[in-house]
Amino acid sequence: MNNTISLSNLFSILILGLSLYLFFFLKQNQSTTTSPSFQNMAAEAPKSIYDFTVKDIHDADVCLKDYAGKVLLIVNVASKCGLTESNYKELNELYEKYKTQGFEILAFPCNQFAGQEPGTHDEIKEVACSKFKAEFPVFAKIDVNGKDAAPLYQYLKSQKGGLFGNAIKWNFTKFLVNKEGKVVDRYAPTTGPLRIEKDIQGLLAVSASAP
Repeated sequence: MNNTISLSNLFSILILGLSLYLFFFLKQNQSTTTSPSFQNMAAEAPKSIYDFTVKDIHDADVCLKDYAGKVLLIVNVASKCGLTESNYKELNELYEKYKTQGFEILAFPCNQFAGQEPGTHDEIKEVACSKFKAEFPVFAKIDVNGKDAAPLYQYLKSQKGGLFGNAIKWNFTKFLVNKEGKVVDRYAPTTGPLRIEKDIQGLLAVSASAP
């Protein structure tokens, strides 16, 4: 009988202790998640690409919110890559077809892959706009990987990872963004722009038919 009472008391003490632990644990978590610093972190987390400001090729600030309501193809470009000529040719073709239908291409030069974008901004512009006749916006040269990666690219990679990790693998990796500024797909450097055309058409059609 005494043993039964002792075991019962011990069980009650354990239950009480567990209840107190859970109470204080949950209380502490609640205070953490409702603290100003936690709320600020949540508030500051980007919700779309419209939360970013970038530099254009002339070093002027461009708020990506300016592109709200458009389907975007964001590409890291290079002037001296084996993929350069074919990509610029097909990007120009896409742009010419859809630029009046709510489509935009944003090109970000990057020199992180075999040093294939070594030029100054003026030299990059000469190649993109004069040699390859690009009419779409070309921005300032950035890093897309590593500790100095542009915040925009950190966000893009976090939204759509690639094969064998999130890092950009080479020049002409492409991100497709819908009219709400959300990243909907990512394409390998070897995926030619014209192979993305149906996906672009799909986003434009959905947006056009929305009430």
